[in-house]
Amino acid sequence: MVRIAVAQFEPGMDKDANRDRVADLVASAAAQGARVVILPEYSMFTAPRMDERFVTSAEPLDGPFVAALAASARKHGVHVVAGFAERTGDPERASNTLLALTPDGEIAAGYRKTHLFDAFGYRESDFLVPGPLADPELFTVDDLTFGLQTCYDVRFPEVTRRIVDAGADVLALPAEWVPGPLKEDHWRTLVRARAIENTIYVAAADQSGRAGAGNSMIVDPMGVVVASLGEAPGVAVGEIARERVDAVRNVNPALELRRYTVVPRNVRR
Repeated sequence: MVRIAVAQFEPGMDKDANRDRVADLVASAAAQGARVVILPEYSMFTAPRMDERFVTSAEPLDGPFVAALAASARKHGVHVVAGFAERTGDPERASNTLLALTPDGEIAAGYRKTHLFDAFGYRESDFLVPGPLADPELFTVDDLTFGLQTCYDVRFPEVTRRIVDAGADVLALPAEWVPGPLKEDHWRTLVRARAIENTIYVAAADQSGRAGAGNSMIVDPMGVVVASLGEAPGVAVGEIARERVDAVRNVNPALELRRYTVVPRNVRR
C-alpha cells in the first residue's frame, strides 16, 4: 500500500501566502502518512480572470515557488506534485506547467498542459503556450508508477491513454476546474471515466473557492472513490495498491483487448 493525498485550497494573487498554504497542506498530508501529495493547478498564483497577470507572475524552474516545493518535499520526505505558471522565452506567454518533486527535492517529472482551456468563456491560449507532444514523464513510488496531466486535458481521453501506454498505474491530475453549468458533474464523471477505462488510479486535486469547483478525489481502477473532499479546503488521504491494479486488469483486460492506438496530431494553436 502507498498512502497518497489530494489537497485543495483557493490560491490567490499573493504568492508568498500561496507558498505558505502549500507548505501547510504538505505538512498536514505527511502527518497523515501520505508519501505523495498532489496540489492543484496554478497553486503558485491565480487571478480572478485569465489575463496578463498569469504571465507577469510566472517563474522559472529555479524560482522561489519550485524551491519552496522542494523544501517541503525534503522536510517531510514525500513526493510533491503541483502546478504553476512557468516563464518561457516569450514575454507575452507563459507555460501551464506541472512538476513532481522527489523526497530529495529533485524534479522527478514534468508536464506542460497540452490542451489549453479555451471554453466556457475562458481563453488560456491568449496568454499561454501549449505543451509539446512529448513522451510522458513518469515517476515511481515503490511498485507504482505515476503519470502527470492537467485539468482540461481530462476531457481528451487520448491524453490519459498515452500516459497509461507509457506505463502509468496512477494519474496525478491537478486542476483549476472553473465553476460553470454542470461543471461539477463533468468533473466527477470525467475523473471516474479516465480511471475506469484505463484501469488506473486517478488522484485529482482541484482548486476550491471562487475559481475551482473543489471535489478533489482519489478514484481506484474500478471507479470507486477511495477518498474525497467537498467544496472546502483540506486534504484527503487514501491508500492505493499494485495488487488492486493487477486484480482489476485481470477481471477487465480492456487495455489488452483494445484495437486502436493513440497517435498525436502535431497541431499547435
